[in-house]
Amino acid sequence: MSISLKNNIETLTESVFPNAVAHYRHLHRHPELSFAESETSAYICTTLQQFGIPYDTGFGGTGVLGIVHGRTEAGPVVVLRADMDALPIQENSGLPYASQTPGVMHACGHDIHTATLLGVAEVLNGLKNDFNGTILLLFQPAEEKFPGGANTMLQHGVFDHWQPDIIIGNHVLPGLDVGHIAMRPGVCMASADELFFTVTGKGGHAALPQMFVDPVLATSQIIVALQQVVSRNANPATPSVLSFGRFMANGATNVIPDKVEVAGTFRTLDDPWRDEAHKLIERIINHTAEAYGCRADITIHRGYPSVLNHVAYTTMAGEFAGELLGIDHVHPLDVRMTAEDFAYFSRKYPAVFYRVGIVGQSNPNCSGLHTATFKVDEETLKTSVSAMSYMALRFIEHFNTK
Repeated sequence: MSISLKNNIETLTESVFPNAVAHYRHLHRHPELSFAESETSAYICTTLQQFGIPYDTGFGGTGVLGIVHGRTEAGPVVVLRADMDALPIQENSGLPYASQTPGVMHACGHDIHTATLLGVAEVLNGLKNDFNGTILLLFQPAEEKFPGGANTMLQHGVFDHWQPDIIIGNHVLPGLDVGHIAMRPGVCMASADELFFTVTGKGGHAALPQMFVDPVLATSQIIVALQQVVSRNANPATPSVLSFGRFMANGATNVIPDKVEVAGTFRTLDDPWRDEAHKLIERIINHTAEAYGCRADITIHRGYPSVLNHVAYTTMAGEFAGELLGIDHVHPLDVRMTAEDFAYFSRKYPAVFYRVGIVGQSNPNCSGLHTATFKVDEETLKTSVSAMSYMALRFIEHFNTK
């Protein structure tokens, strides 16, 4: 089946490619922020309706679930996921189809993800008489904003009437060429927790520090002391990151403020260590603040868990991708300390999450994700549509022959 399937997928992908590009450009022009993707959702529904694909809506607010049945509904259930939301960034890409929404931009490639899944929908709908089972097309809101659309869709019962055998997702990757993909079995992305703490002292004139309690000094010592969380407490074999990006001491050259506010992030790949590190962070903050005569108030928002790729299925997905693209176009992926709310799906169902190359002739010096100049070479869509379509049907074949 795989040889004829490969030919069919390649032919259909070429056929739907212009439509996929049109979807991408429309979505790029009209980005919407997390949990506000109403027009994006409506566009997806209209497109699925044009394909004759039934769908359900409302999961996670703006989420859409398209349903492609094969010859019979009996059989495996494969879920394909794309996220839809954009970022609060003013675009400076120079693209003719740049964002028309001030201060909002698809700077993380979610427009490519959604356009890919719409292209996949068209391909698989054309092959629905060639397989037994069901393929679910999951268009997810709010990957960029905690608590995340994935968890929200699960809480809203998106799979209440289904038992997924596998869920597959992808993400664009600057630094990897068009036509190539990369994947990693097992834990591949970090958990991400948000840290907020306020250190309160007693402010006053900076020329009379002996009369006051300086929260700036105390907070500076806290930041330094917290470096031991990773350097002296984490197992060196366990990747961990503790970073602080916000330190607000609203004083002046001659004013010691009453309080300092700090925000940061803690990331790791190990669940037990994650819990232990939270306790250690709180202890260091409280004890150091107390040692300097201050009081600390701490909030730790437990964010996305780490993404866990099913080892056997991810290995299999790499083999499938090699059949389609050539094995020299499938690469191992290093652990990334970035986070993804696809993690919630991966903790509930067998999952495969992989990366798609986006660097081509139109963007040889591709900017990083979450930047105002981020661009994707549109040829990416040929790889992303064909690879996801092929993997989906090869997994259907695998599950039907187990």
